[in-house]
Amino acid sequence: FIMRSFVKSWIPQSLQILRSPCRLFRGCNRLLTSQIISYYDSINRCEKELPEYFNFASDVLDEWLQLEKDGRRPANPAFWWVNDEEEVKWSFEELGFLSRKTANILSEACGLQRGDRVIAVLPRVPEWWLLNVACMRTGIVFIPGTTQLTAKDILYRLQASKAKCIITNDTLAPVVESVMPDCHFLKTKLIVAKGSRDGWLNLKELFAVTSADHKCIKTRSQDPMLIYFTSGSTGSPKMVVQSHSSYGIGFATSGRYWMNLTPSDIMWNTSDTGWVKSAWSSVFAPWISGSCVFVHSMPQFNPAVIADTLSRYPITTFCTVPTAYCMLVQHGLSSYKFMSLKHCLSGGEPLNPEVMEQWKIQTGLDIYEGYGQTETVTICANMKGMKIKPGSLGKAVPPYDVQIIDDHGAVLPQGEEGNIAIRVQPARPFCMFSEYLDNPEKTAACMSGNFYVTGDRGIMDEEGYVWFVGRSDDIINSSGYRIGPFEVESALIQHPAVSESAVVSSPDPVRGEVVKAFIVLAPAFVSHDPEKLTHDLQQHVKKVTAPYKYPRKATSIFAIQVEFVQALPKTATGKIQRKVLRNKEWGR
Repeated sequence: FIMRSFVKSWIPQSLQILRSPCRLFRGCNRLLTSQIISYYDSINRCEKELPEYFNFASDVLDEWLQLEKDGRRPANPAFWWVNDEEEVKWSFEELGFLSRKTANILSEACGLQRGDRVIAVLPRVPEWWLLNVACMRTGIVFIPGTTQLTAKDILYRLQASKAKCIITNDTLAPVVESVMPDCHFLKTKLIVAKGSRDGWLNLKELFAVTSADHKCIKTRSQDPMLIYFTSGSTGSPKMVVQSHSSYGIGFATSGRYWMNLTPSDIMWNTSDTGWVKSAWSSVFAPWISGSCVFVHSMPQFNPAVIADTLSRYPITTFCTVPTAYCMLVQHGLSSYKFMSLKHCLSGGEPLNPEVMEQWKIQTGLDIYEGYGQTETVTICANMKGMKIKPGSLGKAVPPYDVQIIDDHGAVLPQGEEGNIAIRVQPARPFCMFSEYLDNPEKTAACMSGNFYVTGDRGIMDEEGYVWFVGRSDDIINSSGYRIGPFEVESALIQHPAVSESAVVSSPDPVRGEVVKAFIVLAPAFVSHDPEKLTHDLQQHVKKVTAPYKYPRKATSIFAIQVEFVQALPKTATGKIQRKVLRNKEWGR
């Protein structure tokens, strides 16, 4: 099924090569072309049907368990967790044993049934992975949340999801208790802690008395498996529903061809457990590939800890956000040796070409950028073997047909800016979200004609590479010119004075909006004259353009406002919160 989806997306490109007039192909062209066309037609006739039943725990993890028992998988662990004091290593057999115990805890002690919803607000602890798999085994819907959630956030999530159970640690337990009177659906509270707490079941204590004898529930491919809360530009966070197949099967292509994973690999993704990238790169993609999931508890981002970990452990594949790569190259990597590292990935926000270049200089490795959303799997990526165009998101990842469309759903010519969209008609790709739960209006609003609209703006070049311009609500409209914040940030980061920057719109009585840049200075420039530095940066941006085509006039007519700050607001996963800065500028 996966290979049909992949081949169907790439065969047309093969045919273009085979139909070329090159003499080398003459003679064998007709046979090869006819065979490929025949196979392509047979795939077209075959409606890409999902298996009726699918469960990631039984159909993937337990299969690797058996291969491991049979000696047909490398001796890598399936899971490897470290902190400053200890390590935890599990084989696929141990992961199966422990997750079956956890499944029994959820079903028996917690009294949960198939289809019930569970919210887990935990840091990077091994139990998070056990709970994830245990929910798959029991048919319970897993709802991850970041530990940065406030009492108000937790209350909203409990009420909106109608979750019957919440799982957290001793730090957040008092926060949950403060909102309990308003949570009428919540029946059970499970704590991950060494000590007991009144009114809470204790996961560690239950482990000691619970059997590992558990039979995995038979789930349908389209049954809900995960719910993620995702914020839009307006209104409360939406609940994105992903099915057992959309994520459970959907990451096979990107796991193999973007992340370049094999059973011999050890992958470290630094994402917070509350961010969907943790599901992408710390659960589904590596485990469907038979790879080892590596985790560092790392409560706070620290470039020295990351560099030291990459040096000490045999990590082959590394994934983090662009902001983290920026901090790592500024930290300096010349004294570290990453002996095992061979493949680097980035996602979550655009990667500036300057950061990519510096990483290559210091480590000798390229960064393969990928792009996707909570509602999808990987939409575009720079896959292994492709030419990397610094600053681009890469090309569409099968089975997606990615196009740039206008506001009416019409496909735009190459080189024109528009909405990044995925074709969903006549056939909707299986690896898409099911719906925004209890919100049919929002579900319908993200469709335009035959396309799902991502809410991001971009450009597609003549080779099919997609270039990110900005979120639709991040685009700055100054005197009628549309300016993407990424264009300006990419220019700023090339100046030696700039350590980090975030660009947003700021109100202006004449031009409507102007560009405002919040800048964290490099240490060597902190004592420089702010007025002179502001002028230098303004001139620098006017001279530098992004690697994709923007109207040069647009970058010359706007006067960039500059504000120097000590730090930029960021999410728990390290993504810059431009919305916070934009709201500050507009007085909201």
